[in-house]
Amino acid sequence: MAVKKRFPYRAAVVACNGSCPARAANECRYGCAGCGNCVSVCRFGAVFMNENGTAQVDEEKCIACGMCVRACPQEVIHLHECANYIVVRCSNRDEGKAAGKVCEVSCIGCGICEKNCTAEAIKVIGHCAVIQEEACLSCGMCAVRCPRGAIADLRGILTRRQERR
Repeated sequence: MAVKKRFPYRAAVVACNGSCPARAANECRYGCAGCGNCVSVCRFGAVFMNENGTAQVDEEKCIACGMCVRACPQEVIHLHECANYIVVRCSNRDEGKAAGKVCEVSCIGCGICEKNCTAEAIKVIGHCAVIQEEACLSCGMCAVRCPRGAIADLRGILTRRQERR
């Protein structure tokens, strides 16, 4: 079923890295629970479970209807402007040290992203980075500078790869 998208294009994004051991052990109370509710409500096949058991969205298929957003019990799925490739892939609201103990790729609210954003489009709110998409230039400085890899470039171009220790 082809659906015409309106400009600016929007799509859902999952704010969870999904690759941390804490999510796999169900220790992260803010991450994707892997329940599949979002997959079952998506009529366009845009949401699927990836190899980590975390929901992932295919932007090409997503029409931004919001069904997955409403179905997510963890509230980690939200709609974003597709023209903005930079997203925060974490929803952890614990303070830095506590967040760091639970997940090696969680946002710890250090503020480095905020200091490096020339557009002042990213703020740390409730110990987690939040991007104000209408102000974001998609320069990717926040993603490059994030020491934990919690901010990602959906294109995979600017995201610094974290070395496993």
